Amino acid sequence: MAGLNPARLAVRGLRSRFGGPFSFDLQAGECIAIQGPSGAGKSVLLRMLADLDPHEGEALLDGCAAGAMPAPAWRARVVYQAAEPAWWEPTAGGHFHAHERGFVDGALAALGLDAAILDADIERLSTGERQRLALVRSLARRPAVLLLDEPTAALDPASVARVEALLRASLGGGMAMLIVTHAVEQAQRLAGRIFRLEGGRLVDGSSPGAGP
Repeated sequence: MAGLNPARLAVRGLRSRFGGPFSFDLQAGECIAIQGPSGAGKSVLLRMLADLDPHEGEALLDGCAAGAMPAPAWRARVVYQAAEPAWWEPTAGGHFHAHERGFVDGALAALGLDAAILDADIERLSTGERQRLALVRSLARRPAVLLLDEPTAALDPASVARVEALLRASLGGGMAMLIVTHAVEQAQRLAGRIFRLEGGRLVDGSSPGAGP
């Protein structure tokens, strides 16, 4: 029965010295938005979920505990995108595999970017261009869960709309998403549930006007 299927991401008592315990379920195709003041620990929560920061408690992907998987395998399925993503090759194109090129070209077009940007020097690109390229890099990994930290902070309204449309399409394909955003309107447009992180605890936020 469908009701017996485990949550795509189940969080149970996740905590660190920065906050918690956090417990919630994230279903396939669902987006949860996290809001709160700067320094509240929103990024730390995402990094704990991605098994990048020390923590106690448990996170499960489709019923399989993170502790039962090699860390690289978990991070390949639960993908964290920082507010300022790192680049380790001189061009964006160097971060993609040949078999991903079809998806990459389609995603670039959806975001209003020319494919030639893949060959440009990363250091010469604008912050907004790097931010959109980082999203393409994250989505190309076909994550089960995508953890986004302020993914549109440097973008103009038209580019934000393109990013959100691409994210909705990914949610429609079954990906689950947790997004940290200061933009109330963005949280309302994308998320089925909104939480605020205050005093190291997640509390219910305002009900969104529309889900994905």
